[in-house]
Amino acid sequence: MSAAFVSESGIPVSRRITDYLSQRSGMPCELITGLGYGTINKMLEDGAVDAAFICGLPYVIEHDKPNPSVTLLVAPVMKDARYQDKPQYYSDLVVKKESTFQSLEDLRGKTYVYNQLLSNSGYNMPRFKLIEIGETDGFFGKVLRSGSHEESIRMVAEGEADASYVDSLVLDFDRSKGFGHASQVRVIESLGPAGICPAVTSVKMSESRRQKLRDVLLGMAQDPEGRKILDEALVARFEAVDDRNYDDIRHMKKTAADAGFESIK
Repeated sequence: MSAAFVSESGIPVSRRITDYLSQRSGMPCELITGLGYGTINKMLEDGAVDAAFICGLPYVIEHDKPNPSVTLLVAPVMKDARYQDKPQYYSDLVVKKESTFQSLEDLRGKTYVYNQLLSNSGYNMPRFKLIEIGETDGFFGKVLRSGSHEESIRMVAEGEADASYVDSLVLDFDRSKGFGHASQVRVIESLGPAGICPAVTSVKMSESRRQKLRDVLLGMAQDPEGRKILDEALVARFEAVDDRNYDDIRHMKKTAADAGFESIK
């Protein structure tokens, strides 16, 4: 699994979830981290990994293929009131805390950094925003790729880039735990909400094993040990979700394709 609903700093939490799944399901589970979204998708398609927490855009891409490689398992519902007790999240536009930027318009001609092309919050949602406001001829002066939301936040905090749209879950987690550079940036705009990063399984996984994992995850909030882990991850519960939860992401992706505007500039 990739640590998609917490930051890279949350790998210890992901490891606790993995250990919990092993204990409660009776199936040995191993945590895999540090891989890009495209690599995780390929591993799911090949059956090299059975389950993963992935970004919503990679989920839509894989689900909508003629022969889908993944199936939804569950999705997290975050504890913070901002998320309205629903399986959704936001894309937060961050700038250096000491900067004078107050809005997206202030960033015209400035340097934007994104994490990955397959990121919903870092690329798909901002791209759709630029289409909405009619800025498809070149809004930013320079566009950089960082590789992760954490690195984007660091680059903004240290002045290597002026702004970045980042996953609100990553920002929340790092701020809550005092990790990284999250305290050195501020949010000037939020996009969304959109369907939250789901847990999926490879279609090559048997239904009986899939159901075991689903049952354990759905029951975590009612189990004292599971509850402690969820609290650490800032999660209220996992719940079953329908594919329609990701129609907003699907719509934004299609809009960019139809407009011929697939690269932020």
